This record gives sequence, structure tokens and C-alpha cells, in this order.
Amino acid sequence: MFKISVLVLIASISWVFSASAMAQTASGASGNTFNRMLKPKLPDNLPPAEDGIHDPENPGTHMLQPPKEAFSTLVKAKWGNKVNWIKSIRTNKITPRHDRFDPGPKPIIMNLDIVRQVKGSMPDVVFPHDRHTLLLACSNCHTGIFIPQKGANQMSMAAIMLGESCGKCHGAVAFPITTSTCKLCHSKPKPKGSVLKRSVTQR
Repeated sequence: MFKISVLVLIASISWVFSASAMAQTASGASGNTFNRMLKPKLPDNLPPAEDGIHDPENPGTHMLQPPKEAFSTLVKAKWGNKVNWIKSIRTNKITPRHDRFDPGPKPIIMNLDIVRQVKGSMPDVVFPHDRHTLLLACSNCHTGIFIPQKGANQMSMAAIMLGESCGKCHGAVAFPITTSTCKLCHSKPKPKGSVLKRSVTQR
């Protein structure tokens, strides 16, 4: 009797998951709904009327310049929207304005690198303030996303993949978190023999 009950339970669970998967397939949803970065990837730089962001019924949408045309002269990248925005700025391909109405204000660039040690053999993370402040004001991140104090920000790759901390921008408007972009952040190799091990509670 116990064996039959277990088999019935397993069959019921399997049916629920199968029905859920079929419903998601029928609706066009991804089976992995918890992680926005693992959803099926759309083609790069679709025209505004096809990108799923702009309203295709709005006549103004069709007046917007298609991204592929707008990005054609910029420095190329292998990830995200295929544009290296920092190199494009530094080579004067584009000159972003820091005030919508006044072209005069210039960015306040902060030359400060923050090194964040990570456990294991993965290279440590280097956060370069200069390229971020080239595009953003300090108030974009502080203090709504990051508290500017050592040890005050708990971070993990899981949280970033779910759109927290660095993931507020990376994967949304900045380069995504993929196996091909790890080294863009994890860029400081550890010295030999200095692998940071996980802490062990002493009993």
C-alpha cells in the first residue's frame, strides 16, 4: 500500500511539472522564470517596433532610428547590444551630454578602483569608478544600490543574476553576466598561494 501511495505521489508531481511546462510553452514563457538572464534571447538590436519595449501601434515608434543603424559607426563588442560604450566615448564616436538642456556640464570622473576579494581561485573583482562616473552621477548608485562604506554591501553572484546590486544595470542596460564576460569584472588574479578559503566556524 505504501509503495502504491509513493508511486501515485510521484506520478502526481510529474503531471504537475509537465502541465506547468506545457502551459509555459503554450504561452511563450520561459521555463526558467526566476532568472531574467536565462530567458530565451531575442535577436540583437531589433527595430523599436519589434523589440517588445516600444508600442508598435504608436506612429512615433516607427520614426525612431533603428539601433543597428545608430550603432553602425560605434566601437563593437561581443556582448550585450554589441557596442563598447566606453571605447566609443574615449574615441569620440559619441559625446554624451550630462544635462538634457545645457551642453556645458562635464562629468565628474572619479579615479578610484575598488578591489573586492572573492573566495576560491576566481580572480578578485575590480570595480573601476572612472568608467562608471564617465556615464553616471554618483547618485545613480549611492545610496540606493550601494552604501559607500567598506563591508556594508553583501553581494553574491546569485543576487546579481537575479537583478540585485551590480545586476541592476548589468544584464539590463550594461553588458550581461555570461561566461564570456566574467573576466571583465574578475580581472585581478590572486598571487600564488593566496587563495581565499571559506571561513570555518571553530567549535
